[in-house]
Amino acid sequence: MIIKHHLTDKLLTAYAAGTLPEAFGLVVAAHLSLCVDCRAQAAALDCVGGAVLDGCEAAALAEDSFAATMARIKSAKDVDRVSQGSDTHGNEPAGVLPKPLRDYIGGDLDKVQWRPAGGGVRQAILPTGHGASARLLHIPAGTALPDHGHRGMELTLVVCGAFRDQTDRFGPGDVEVADQDLKHTPVADIGADCICLAATDAPLRFSGLLPRIAQPFLRI
Repeated sequence: MIIKHHLTDKLLTAYAAGTLPEAFGLVVAAHLSLCVDCRAQAAALDCVGGAVLDGCEAAALAEDSFAATMARIKSAKDVDRVSQGSDTHGNEPAGVLPKPLRDYIGGDLDKVQWRPAGGGVRQAILPTGHGASARLLHIPAGTALPDHGHRGMELTLVVCGAFRDQTDRFGPGDVEVADQDLKHTPVADIGADCICLAATDAPLRFSGLLPRIAQPFLRI
């Protein structure tokens, strides 16, 4: 897999600091599982963060902190790796979706609850915390998404297939970082359907009337 489009230093720094909304963090984690370069950069930033923490003054903890932590660990639901498709040695099998995404939804594509989004496109909105939303998109080969701009930031990770827009071509593992300056019309390559993980922190700005009417129902 050759990845040409990577995460920005700003996103990697925010991820290392733990300040990204959950939806953006999911896209970053999925990309890091595929991209050696960004994974190395993220590890370096983690080291920087650790050095900063080492230089901070120790903070006093409540007397029951350790007991509370152990209680939360014990109450966590055990994961039966074999029942989820792992082999008898507990090794994680390969799948279409990146491992962080498979862990998040509890399986591979067979676990995705797709819903029609118009024009043959399907989507599955993922449950995430406040600040941004995440969804999987299944775009049939050769299909164009509605022309749109952005009121905030949109991260789009290509899982399989590819798409093109006014900026470039994005293949498996590539991330497009779109902001308010970008207006585009993504089109899936003809050769294969395109599956993407997209996260946004504000509603899109559609040019056409029909997408604007459908927008509240599609929650995008």
